[in-house]
Amino acid sequence: MLVHRRKPSTSRGKIFRMHSALLRALGPQGWWPGDGALEISIGAILTQNTAWTNVERALSNLKRAGVLTKNMRRSLEMLHATPQARLAQWVRPSGYFRQKARRLKHFLRHAMERHGGDLERWYRRPLGALRRELLSLDGIGPETADSILLYAAGKRVLVVDAYTRRVLARHGFPVLGLSYDELRFFLEARLPRSARLYNEFHALLVNVGKTWCRPRAPRCGACPLSPFTPIHKERVP
Repeated sequence: MLVHRRKPSTSRGKIFRMHSALLRALGPQGWWPGDGALEISIGAILTQNTAWTNVERALSNLKRAGVLTKNMRRSLEMLHATPQARLAQWVRPSGYFRQKARRLKHFLRHAMERHGGDLERWYRRPLGALRRELLSLDGIGPETADSILLYAAGKRVLVVDAYTRRVLARHGFPVLGLSYDELRFFLEARLPRSARLYNEFHALLVNVGKTWCRPRAPRCGACPLSPFTPIHKERVP
């Protein structure tokens, strides 16, 4: 059972109560879907600017082609050896497929040439160093890097996205002017330091954002977070 050692501030207590209410209402989300660290990492890169259903189709193409298997080391080698143009056709369903194929090739080349294809050893690096390294790669920004860190490497870093910002803003938190890292630090300071909890909290907020807290015509009355919604809500993009 997770317990605060200090008396929480109002916002700290509210954030944790929201997490608890969502977990009771929706249960564990089982996110991020993927068979191992490599598949999760590839999925994190492919999901940029597209729906997860499209990523699933791209991942299925890679599996049918025999280059994404349960043998992570062998998969890395095969993907690294695959011509970029062919890789682009396999990931076409994810959109921006040429750009994403280039980003995948950069990630794969880095994993092979800098870390000998040993993804598990690479991901055991300290959080700060590993995050800086991921951010140095082509096309990997903070959200993608943190998705890899949390879901593939099991690091204690919270992923924030547009759903996170919208849900929190509509529930009275002053987050609209915060940068990505400022919002991440804001949340991490108000939650117990647990990769498992960060995993569930992000996945639960994504569920809320997709199902109830929509950009237009939000379904506040049916939302599990309705008890936390201010009476006067601002329009949030």
